[in-house]
Formats: sequence, structure tokens, C-alpha cells
Amino acid sequence: FGSIFTLSACRDQAQSQQFKDAKPQQVEQTSRDRASLNIDQSRQTAITNAVKVVSPAVVSINVTELREYRDPFFNDPFFSQFFRGRTEPQYQEVKSLGSGFLISPDGYIVTNDHVAGNATKITIAFPDGSKREAQLVGTDRITDLALLKVETDKALPYLSFANSDEVMVGEWVIAFGNPFGLFEATQPTVTVGVVSGVNRNLGPTQGHSYKGMIQTDASINSGNSGGPLMNAIGQVIGVNTVIYTQSGGSVGVGFAVPANKVQEVVGQLKKRGSVARDVYTGLQVQDMNPYVAQQYGIPSLILVKGVQRNSPAAKAGFQSNDVILNINGEKVTNQEEAGLQLAGYRAGEKITVTVWREGREVTLSMTLGRQQSQGAM
Repeated sequence: FGSIFTLSACRDQAQSQQFKDAKPQQVEQTSRDRASLNIDQSRQTAITNAVKVVSPAVVSINVTELREYRDPFFNDPFFSQFFRGRTEPQYQEVKSLGSGFLISPDGYIVTNDHVAGNATKITIAFPDGSKREAQLVGTDRITDLALLKVETDKALPYLSFANSDEVMVGEWVIAFGNPFGLFEATQPTVTVGVVSGVNRNLGPTQGHSYKGMIQTDASINSGNSGGPLMNAIGQVIGVNTVIYTQSGGSVGVGFAVPANKVQEVVGQLKKRGSVARDVYTGLQVQDMNPYVAQQYGIPSLILVKGVQRNSPAAKAGFQSNDVILNINGEKVTNQEEAGLQLAGYRAGEKITVTVWREGREVTLSMTLGRQQSQGAM
């Protein structure tokens, strides 16, 4: 009985020891599983989830353009004197890359005007490796936006727009694109940053008028143009368009056309292939001779020749011989710059214009009207 008891006691003790030994191992294994699960869950952030949703709708845009060039032979003064006025323009094909994104299941794609506006051939490379030719539906040089269309027999993944008026400074954003053409026909490159500022005005640049832009420190480089700037829940808040740089690369100062403006422009491009510019001021202006302006100490060249009666300009108090210095705080130095600035506004909007009048600055407030006749700005 004692042996059995002892045996039983040893068996019980052994089982007890076995359970005692097993318990820490089980806890340790469970802890590892939980830690692994927690790490895995922590990696799946709002950013990574947004990337999964957005990436299939971001495309690479391969563009072919015809650009005029001059044979170096004719740059030699000796030879140019024999062929002056008798040489035909020479053209060559130039290929470039940009980014874009689908905005509807039937194949409409948004990008920048400077990416596709002068294209003779456009090829879209999708993240799944497929390629399709695209047609240029329309462009708007002022806002630097373009709309493309690919034919498709199936619904394509597409992105939705956020209300860009609700964008918050400091919120996380994700820039998608194809920088330097490194990843053609594969997943887009993703960079992350925050909204650094809103309603940034950059002034006229190469025929574009960048107003109300969203500023971000998310890295944007060559080839990113036309790609979407997304919020953390996967909605488009803007179109990556331009960067401020002195080196040619990203320095953390990028700008995107806000989503609300994109939707407005795209709507018009779908209907007519262009954007109606109907702003009217009633001002008749001309560029002054720079030498004359310098002699009289006038800091601008835009001279008001006349003001149409009962026009928005007349109601605002403009006078002949006023010299326009800036529009809504943005400096303008010639008639082209002033026209580009005004083209970014709509009839009914109120702007301030500072003029030089009799040796002093005067600021006027004007409500823009709708175009009535030619010959006035």
C-alpha cells in the first residue's frame, strides 16, 4: 500500500511537476503569440490600409511629344546668313513620364496639364502590369490640370474626393506617384508627410496660375506630377503638381491643387474639353515701356488706359493712369501676369488690387463680373 501510495504519490508529484513545468512554457508561448499579433496589428496602420485601397487606382503615364528643335549647324553665323528664312522647322519625338489616378470606373484619369497637355501619344501603365492607350479629353493650362480617358470593358478601381475645404494643417497625408519613372507598370511609390499649409498662392508660373494650393512636406519628385495626395482614410485631397526647390529635388516643400478645384475643372473638361474663363473687370490696360517706368520711379509696368463705365472696376474706384502693383497681395509686373492671376478667379468673387496713383499706393476692393465684351480685362 505504501509502495502504491508512494508510486501514486510519485506519479502525482511527477504529474504535478509536469504541469508546473508546462505552465510557464504555455504562458511564454501565448505571450509570444500575443506579442506577434500586437506587432502585426501595429504595423497595419491607417496609412498602410489607405495604401492598399489607393494603389490599384494610381497609374503611370507615358507621354510622347513632338518638340521643335534647331540644328546646331544653323546656329553658326557664317552658315545662317545663307539660309536665313529658308529653313523648315525641325521636330523630334521626346518621351516623358508622369503620374495620374482613376476617378471613375469607366476609365477617366486625372493628371497635370504639364504632363499630358502637349502629348501626341499617351500610354497608361496600370499597377497590374497592363497597358492601354489613352485619349486626351481636355486640359486647363491655368490650373495645370488635364483629363484623360481609357477604353475599358470592365469596371476599373477608382478614387473618391474629399472636401478640400476641410483639410487640416498638421493632418497626415500620403503622396502617390511614379518618381523618375522608376517603377513603371508596378505598384506606385508612396511617401508620407503632413499638410504644412493651405491656401498657398504661388503666382503665375510658365502659363499656370497656382492659387489656393495645399502645401505638404511629403516628398514629391520628378514623375510624381499628376499623382494623388491622399488623406489617411484614402480620399483625394489634391493633385501633386509643383515643388519649391533650388536643387531640382524634393526639399519638403510641395504643392497640390485642392480637390474641390480639381472636381470643378474636371466637370467642365468632361463637358466641353476646356474651362470657361468669363471674369470681367472693365479695365483696359497696357504694358508700359520699362525705361519710362524706371525714369518715373514706377514699380510696375501695367498701366490702366481706361475704365469702362458702370463696370466692376469703375465701381471699385479705378482711374486712368493707375498702375497695377498686385492682385490679392500677389505681385504682378506685366499684363500677362495680371491676366493669369485673374483667370484663377470666378465671376462674383471679391479681390483686392493695389495700384500706384500719384506717387502713393492705393488699395481697391472689386467684385468680379461676368465677361460682356472683348477688349477689356
